[in-house]
Formats: sequence, structure tokens, C-alpha cells
Amino acid sequence: MRTAIVTGGSRGIGLAIVKQLTEDGFHCVIFDMREPDAEEVRLIREKGREPLYIPGDVTLPADRERLIDQTLRVFSAVHVLVNNAGVGPSVRADLLDMAEDSWDRVLGVNTKAAMFLTQAIAKQMIGQAVCGGKRGVIINIGSCSAEVSSVNRGEYCVSKAGMSMLTKLYADRLAREGIWVNEVRPGVIMTEMTGGVKAKYDALIEQGVFPIARWGTPQDVAGAVSALVSDRFLYTTGAVIDVDGGFHIKRL
Repeated sequence: MRTAIVTGGSRGIGLAIVKQLTEDGFHCVIFDMREPDAEEVRLIREKGREPLYIPGDVTLPADRERLIDQTLRVFSAVHVLVNNAGVGPSVRADLLDMAEDSWDRVLGVNTKAAMFLTQAIAKQMIGQAVCGGKRGVIINIGSCSAEVSSVNRGEYCVSKAGMSMLTKLYADRLAREGIWVNEVRPGVIMTEMTGGVKAKYDALIEQGVFPIARWGTPQDVAGAVSALVSDRFLYTTGAVIDVDGGFHIKRL
């Protein structure tokens, strides 16, 4: 039985990934500061097995170390890491007014924490036996903001561009170790993070900005993760899968 760690797995996209991977037969570990809803846990348990919740802050080295120690104590190995934990700016401010502490917070959670958790998990995976044609899979949940400018949340754009480069770097370094690293890049997904700007994206969908004219769902993202961690992508690493309704297509 394979084990998957999902950071930020208690809600939204992360929770959908936990649900899907549990159905796929994984033991799932939720690493989050917020405890998952008891009813959601019950529904997951009915479809497979109860996820292990480990509370913690992904930005704290001691918490990351505790995550790995507790996961190994229960499951003995880590086969999948999904770097999903992420935050947006507390205040959407023009680039010329962005506060330095907002930059530090967003880059700290979205990029720095993913860098060093991946480093630690990769070292663990390298010592494990090959399972299903690979030693492990790391999936980074990026964003279309890695490519699309939003001048009122520049720190978020930079953080996700950094996440995209981390995908390339780790894919390059870890391929020789039998560990694949890929990025799933959501577009406009209906989550708590986008709830405050729903009217804006409703209008853009109505205007035809997105070829697939609807909101994305957390399950859309979870389906892509499910495929990439399976044994159907054994010759793919360093790739970006856009889950954005075709928003990335340049059109005239």
C-alpha cells in the first residue's frame, strides 16, 4: 500500500486530492494547520480508509521534520508528496504599494516551504525500494499566475513562478534517483481563496475568456494529480499540466 502526503489537505483542492488518492488506494496524510472537517473525514473513511491528520505549519522546519517522522512511524515509507499548501496576499495591493511582510509570508509558504519539504522528502524517497516503476512522485500545485500578471498580487505570481522552477530543478535532479516531479497548474478554481473575487471571474467566464466556459472545481485538479501519480506516466517528469479550461491558449 502506497502513502501520500498532501500539504494543505484539509480543505479545497487539497481535500479533493486526499479524497481522490484515498479512492485510488493510497494511505493519505493531511498536513495542515487546520483540522479537516469531521464529516469530510467520515465520507473519506467510507470510500476507503481514514486519512492521518498531522497538524503543523509547513513553514517551520521542526514541523516538517515531525511530519516525516510521524508518517514513517505509521506507514514506513512516503511514495507521493503533493505540495499543495498555499496562501494569497492578505491584502491585494498594487505592486507599488506591496508590503514587504506580505512578500515574505506568501513566498515563505508557497515557495520556500515547498523547496525544503521536497528536499527532505526526496532524501527519504531515495532510500526506498522502487514501487511501480519509480521510487516516488512529487506533485507541485502551481497556478496560472506563474505565467499571468496580476499587478495587485505580485507576490503570489512570483511565488508560483518560483514553484514552477522548483518543479524543473527537482525533476532534473531526481530523475536519476527514480523520482518524478511534475506540476499541476490550476486556473480559476472554485475554492475559499477565489470566493472573494467570484463576481470578477463570473464576468470573465461570461465574456469567453476561458474556452471551457465554467469555473474549475477542486476535483478537476485532483483528477490530474491522480493520473500523474499512477503508473501511467512513467516517462514524464518536469511537465506542467494546465487545469484551466484552456485559459493558457493564446488566441487572436
